[in-house]
Amino acid sequence: MSKILELQEQRKKAWDGAKAFVESKRDKDGLLSEEDAKTYAQMEQKVKNYGVEIERLQAMETMENQLSQPVNIPIVSQPMKPDGKEKVGRARDEYKDGMLQALRTNFRQVSNVLSEGIDGDGGYLVPDEYDSRLIDVLEEENIMRGLATVITTSGQHKINIAGSKPAASWIEESGELTFGDAKFSQILMDAHKLHVAVKVTEELLYDNALGLENYLLTQFGKALANAEEDAFLNGDGVGRPLGIFDETGGGQAGVTTAGANISADDIISLVYALKRPYRKNAAFIVNDQTLSAIRKLKETNVGYIWQASFQAGEPDRLLGYPVYTSAYAPLAEAGKPVLAFGDYSYYNIGDRGTRSFGELRELFAGNGMIGFLAKERVDGKLVLPEAVQILKMKG
Repeated sequence: MSKILELQEQRKKAWDGAKAFVESKRDKDGLLSEEDAKTYAQMEQKVKNYGVEIERLQAMETMENQLSQPVNIPIVSQPMKPDGKEKVGRARDEYKDGMLQALRTNFRQVSNVLSEGIDGDGGYLVPDEYDSRLIDVLEEENIMRGLATVITTSGQHKINIAGSKPAASWIEESGELTFGDAKFSQILMDAHKLHVAVKVTEELLYDNALGLENYLLTQFGKALANAEEDAFLNGDGVGRPLGIFDETGGGQAGVTTAGANISADDIISLVYALKRPYRKNAAFIVNDQTLSAIRKLKETNVGYIWQASFQAGEPDRLLGYPVYTSAYAPLAEAGKPVLAFGDYSYYNIGDRGTRSFGELRELFAGNGMIGFLAKERVDGKLVLPEAVQILKMKG
């Protein structure tokens, strides 16, 4: 038996003896005499002394084990990246290098590492890191991706919608209960194909002096973002997403202007046409030209209803609510929707799978150029029309 175990056993026996001594010496009032209390204190101190000695021996044993370790310990594990995480799949550096080599050689030199990225039509998937930065461009350029709910789907995605809600009613004591019908509907998120193609000269591809990687990503990102935002706002659902300004599947027509021009009263009416729960996270979406006219509106004896933002990154405000401008929001025309106000988190954007990247070499071979193609499949729908109210111009 080691010295530490021996002392632990002795400490336990000492403590059991101290407890037994107290129980045997209590008087009828449950108290100890002065002499017995002194004796117990000595017994308790002995138990504490055992504990101090045990801790000392344990510390000595730990120190002894540390000092007995070899000075140099060989590395037997596989080296990792500086952040401690090894990249896998299409995010590996080997995959990125192989992709750039294939681009610069017109896909004459294709590394085996790219085999996991082969698409069904002969194209090559961009590496994971490229795909991430392409999404960053879309979010930066597309206001709807920052306001809506974005989901990734692998097939047709069904969203359940509560059509009616139960209502409470008063009844007399022992009265008959009344039952309502709870109705539910479904919205189907499909996938519409969107693509963008860019031509670059062979010299630019071979030299890569301008940074071909960043050029392609930026151009593809902007083009896809612009097409998406137009569809998310104005799409009719035929071959593309269903937009929030669409008359049949978009937001509700909450207010129509009283005259040929937008007034401050029209905008105030639009705000309160939206139900109170949706106003907590609501914002305006408007075209820049329409916004120019709105900024000149005033409330009686108060001043402009426009509130400019004085903090970087914060949107301007209209009647206290954020304002987002889009070149694709409708212009102020008679009988047309012109301004949206609502909670756009109820607009769902469904990304189907990952974006793909392909080469179009033969198509432009006679011009000394090479084309590159980016494709995606996406859908968008407003799942609750009442969450967005639309201001229409008087016909």
